[in-house]
Amino acid sequence: MKKFNPEELREDGKKKFSMNKAKTKVKDFYDSEEEYLEMLAELQDDLDDLQTKLYANSKYGVLVIFQAMDAAGKDGTMKAVFKNVNPLGMKFYSFKRPTAKELNHDYLWRCFKQLPERGSLQVFNRSYYEEVLVVKVHPDILHTQQRIPDELIREDVWKDRYEDIKNFEKYLSNNGIKVIKFFLNVSKKEQSERLIERIEDISKNWKFEEGDIKEREFWDDYMKAYEDMINETATKRNPWYVIPADDKKNMRLMVARIMVENLKELNLEYPESSEERRAQLEGMISTIHGQNKK
Repeated sequence: MKKFNPEELREDGKKKFSMNKAKTKVKDFYDSEEEYLEMLAELQDDLDDLQTKLYANSKYGVLVIFQAMDAAGKDGTMKAVFKNVNPLGMKFYSFKRPTAKELNHDYLWRCFKQLPERGSLQVFNRSYYEEVLVVKVHPDILHTQQRIPDELIREDVWKDRYEDIKNFEKYLSNNGIKVIKFFLNVSKKEQSERLIERIEDISKNWKFEEGDIKEREFWDDYMKAYEDMINETATKRNPWYVIPADDKKNMRLMVARIMVENLKELNLEYPESSEERRAQLEGMISTIHGQNKK
């Protein structure tokens, strides 16, 4: 991919992240539709090859998290980026509003149940980060839905949650689960155009909810919550990638490239066979040849 360095979008806590300075649009990485499709196809193939090795190796697991405002393009990006990946080795999970059963547990409980197995790639559409986004913008949820004891709801309750999440991701890393986190950064203007498109397009308006409009009234609160989330939970080991999301094609190319580069860091290879195993395989070849002669 030309003129794109994943490090430019990486937030690892070394410097303070500012939403006001974060880009929502960049210059196109492609000169034509044909070139875009070729670039994406190459990245899709690379990702498929790496995920196959991940599955065969069966040592690491990979957790991919997508966070964004409504209509930022999470679904389309996931569909495009992981299009060629063998479904045997990956799963998707979309976190909706917590159920009554989930609210009877701690906020990480429902996420624990969906973590990737070794050799697999698990994609979260939204995640436990909603606990420092939606819940932070609407703190009454702590009382009315999550029923957190009053004495635990202090001014630093969010600081506690940031620490819990960082420790949780450190725990995952210590157990061979690589965490890759994307924030798709869409502008308010672009979001409005996409929401209107959802309403007008019969193939998309099933996605539309009245709550999407109501939440736009809290746009500034959400931007502050995202800024705090990134500053408080971005680490060298588990960084955030802030992806300009106003152009869907550029966004998909960036996410795909970052996925490929992160999986390459695992130095994945197919398991080597022992001499005994190779001898067994050679014997099986002879058996197959013998069967053909019958």
